[in-house]
Amino acid sequence: MILYRFLNVCGYRPAARTLFRMEIAGRERIPAEGPCILVANHESVIDPFVLGLATPRIVRFMAKAELWQSAAVRTVMEGFGAFPVDRGRGDFDAFGRAGRLLADGEILGIFGQGTCLPLRRRPFMRGAARLALETGSPLVPVSLVGTEQAVRPNRLKLGLPRIRVLVGRPVEAARARPTVASARELTRRVEEAIAELRRPYGEPRHAWIEDA
Repeated sequence: MILYRFLNVCGYRPAARTLFRMEIAGRERIPAEGPCILVANHESVIDPFVLGLATPRIVRFMAKAELWQSAAVRTVMEGFGAFPVDRGRGDFDAFGRAGRLLADGEILGIFGQGTCLPLRRRPFMRGAARLALETGSPLVPVSLVGTEQAVRPNRLKLGLPRIRVLVGRPVEAARARPTVASARELTRRVEEAIAELRRPYGEPRHAWIEDA
């Protein structure tokens, strides 16, 4: 996690807040200690850097395994404490590692939609809910607003929008066997909380990719 610490030493946090006139609301809802899972919408490749500003704690991210195919990208990802997951394949190794991090009292960051590509339909997947049920860790919904205008996915375009990081109330999860039904219900609650946080600001301003 040397790159994570390096950015903090270099003043990344205040610089990013100033550059994007950033509003971070509800940060006190993120536990100051102990395990939790930050679950956020995913609109841009810069989302991990933005979500990490919501708390002074180090956030450990699960990221798609395809990023590890490049040695340079792999070095950067591991420098930030991220670890790979094979999306949609029930990656037991990745979920086992995530569970161990939570057992050690760390914060896990998960982008529930799994991709920042602007597909019209990007339902939240059940991985975060499954981890919450297995470990009893709270889920903290976070809505990121404006990041797609900073670095637009798919058709690259850069900008300097105002970015908002809106933290919702934690969704508690009692430790239990994660059935499909219970994980689906927990996912629904978190997805609705994120949508409600975003509602005053409208839809992301994407160049949408229409579903086939």
